[in-house]
Amino acid sequence: MAQYRSLASTPAAATTRMPALFVGHGSPLNAIEDNEFHRAWARLGSQLPWPAAVLCVSAHWETQGPAVTSGAAPATIHDFGGFPPELFAVKYPAPGAPTLAARVAELLGGEVTQDDRRGLDHGAWSVLRAMYPDADVPVVQLSLDRGRAPEEHAELGRALLPLRDEGVLLLGSGNVVHNLGLLQWNLPAGFDWALRFHERVKAALVAGGGAALARPRELGPEAELAIPSAEHFLPLLYVDALRRQGESVALLTDRVVLGSISMLSVLVG
Repeated sequence: MAQYRSLASTPAAATTRMPALFVGHGSPLNAIEDNEFHRAWARLGSQLPWPAAVLCVSAHWETQGPAVTSGAAPATIHDFGGFPPELFAVKYPAPGAPTLAARVAELLGGEVTQDDRRGLDHGAWSVLRAMYPDADVPVVQLSLDRGRAPEEHAELGRALLPLRDEGVLLLGSGNVVHNLGLLQWNLPAGFDWALRFHERVKAALVAGGGAALARPRELGPEAELAIPSAEHFLPLLYVDALRRQGESVALLTDRVVLGSISMLSVLVG
């Protein structure tokens, strides 16, 4: 079983800076379907530097106060309904990384719950199953603290910056536009308002991110429809906060589907 071992103390550490990745995960079916998104995530797994571990901030774990998974063998959580049996049969037995969980708690300071019972939700495993199909990279999840404003989530992201030099890939998993109430399963493209908001977020990223992204309600009136609740947008702020001055961003998967789901993915570094 793979174990997390920080690269910070090794001679190779100076050349091992990991990028940070935000993925629009969309439907849980992307975990098992052979489609453009699953294939894009698989390519990323083969192209990126091999991580010592993954720290995932998923839209699907919210808590009062920040928490990290600290179990050695996190379970696969099927936190959805109405999908085919094949999806519920998926197991993603990646090892946990209690040492990384403790390191995250140290970096964030304050009171951070280390939860040794929480498993991996589909925001994490639906993407990681494509990136690392052998489940041989240790995975820790960091929750979204419901009590924090977007700017405060960005501050937490900045506190995690040292992890990039310790071989950790920070993965934010959510969706820039996420409105299930308006979703249309038979609509391959996006509604006009969703496309406009999607493009505004892209423009803000290219322009440097930062404060503009941390105030998403100011990106236009479409924000009310695009972000009816914040949890799918917030993981992007963690990834944007890990961007060093002058560092590039690459826009990866770049579509709006099902009317109201943005599949934008972004690589920092």
